[in-house]
Amino acid sequence: MTGEKPAGFAARLWRLTRPYWVSEDRLPACLLFGAVMGLTVGGVYLEVLFNSWNNDFYNALQERDEATFWAEFAVFGWLAALFIGNFVATRYFSLWLQIRWRDWLTKRYIDGWLKARIYYRFQLTGADTDNPDQRIAEDVRLFVATTLGLFVQLVNSVLTLVAFLGILWGLSGDYGFTLFGREIAIPGYMVWFALVYSVVGTWLTHKVGKPLVPLNYAQQRVEADFRYGLMRLRENAEQVALYGGEARERRDFLARFAAVVANWRDLMWAGLKLNLFTSLFAQIAIVFPFIVAAPRYFSGSMQLGGLMQTASAFGQVQGALSFFVQAYSQLADWKAVVDRLLDFEAAVAAAAKAERAAPLVHGASQDGQLRLAGVDVALPDGRVLIADAGVAIAPGARILLTGESGSGKSTLFRVLSGIWPFGRGAVLLPKAARPLFLPQKPYMPIGTLREALLYPHNGGADDATLRATLEAVRLPALGARLDEHANWGQTLSPGEQQRLAVARALLAKPDFLFLDEATAAMDDANEAHIYELLDRSLPDTAIVSIGHRPSLRAFHTQFWNVADRRLGIA
Repeated sequence: MTGEKPAGFAARLWRLTRPYWVSEDRLPACLLFGAVMGLTVGGVYLEVLFNSWNNDFYNALQERDEATFWAEFAVFGWLAALFIGNFVATRYFSLWLQIRWRDWLTKRYIDGWLKARIYYRFQLTGADTDNPDQRIAEDVRLFVATTLGLFVQLVNSVLTLVAFLGILWGLSGDYGFTLFGREIAIPGYMVWFALVYSVVGTWLTHKVGKPLVPLNYAQQRVEADFRYGLMRLRENAEQVALYGGEARERRDFLARFAAVVANWRDLMWAGLKLNLFTSLFAQIAIVFPFIVAAPRYFSGSMQLGGLMQTASAFGQVQGALSFFVQAYSQLADWKAVVDRLLDFEAAVAAAAKAERAAPLVHGASQDGQLRLAGVDVALPDGRVLIADAGVAIAPGARILLTGESGSGKSTLFRVLSGIWPFGRGAVLLPKAARPLFLPQKPYMPIGTLREALLYPHNGGADDATLRATLEAVRLPALGARLDEHANWGQTLSPGEQQRLAVARALLAKPDFLFLDEATAAMDDANEAHIYELLDRSLPDTAIVSIGHRPSLRAFHTQFWNVADRRLGIA
């Protein structure tokens, strides 16, 4: 990252920045940006007025002109009021633009992450993209805020340089000295001093602060890893508690946090050196213009007001030329954030390309049946679990799929659902058919029970239907809690969650229903009731089950076995 050529980084940065400014939100974005730029120009103009005020105010002090002294205080009041108003308005419009840009970019990243189930493929392939959640939530926020902030600072520096360069040149006069018997005069000598001072400071700052870029990148990664570990304990609290795994979790937490501390110490040392240099640079910059201008003041060719105005103008020019020095730490943070977002975009694009190139083809069948034609089901490493499968699932079929653990039964379901990309062949689904897959551990969103029952949809059934369905799956007590907000994955037992998932299927009425040990947490009586209910309520739905209990055979008419890497009829 640190070795990347500036031109290459600029091109990638442009690809990251440009889409918003040509999007459907470009008009309000450009209006807000124009307001911020206009206010920035106004702020620089006020600085010029303040610089002129310095001359009049300090000359009044030197000449003990009391009337002018108090009059200049009145001028200062107006300038200060305008400056405060300009600052507040600039900040307000900048924040408004930030949230619009962040809103647009966040939606774009979420869409890209969810599209074609990229989020799932990342888990399968171990994509080199740590903590996508942090990149979408935190890195996008930092990118937008820092990019706008740095750009405004850069524009301000350029405008300040343009505005004060002529002022400083005119105030400097000529600096004369004798060299080898010749009289030499340097016109606008304070401008040249400011330029040399800033160039040397910028070069030294880059040398001292260069290690901060990779360290900031690494810090964001280890912080996110530590936070993710804590989040996983919260999500799996019961399992860890039942195992008594607190000591192991503590070791894992401390190991992750040790990486945070180690990188933080490196950041501290690199930051210490940079802060030491930039603080020294800033302190010298305060007195440097007085030292350089002192000869003219003490010679009587410059009044106190002129000295103060010259020092102020020098500070503005030097500060504008030293933008890189002042913003280096912020630039290092920003570069790390940009790299993380660019890496994330590249990973999403690569995963989408791999998805399109997958040899497993999903198409439409013409006879109303779900068909597998020459399907190989493989693992990410290429090992084939099921070879050359060619079967058909007709409407209303009742199929039980059995086989040893690890033989590929659940993976076959993933192939049928379209989320598993490894293998080859064709999966043909009737056009407009609605399949539904119920895994062993159902997903329970945090929200109302109504939302959990209708997931992933938000409507489609009235309260009476929902209560009747809950009663049908033997969860009648939940009928009075439809609008209760809770973490249902922790509130309900595994068996209750599975019955709630079956209720989803009854409400959705799919054409093909796949149950991957979706009744394994139920007792025999409830399991039998659920299968009888499905058979009675969904007579035209093809039901394919994975299960190991012998009692399941009573509820199916076809029996498939995964053996010797082939899908055979048992």
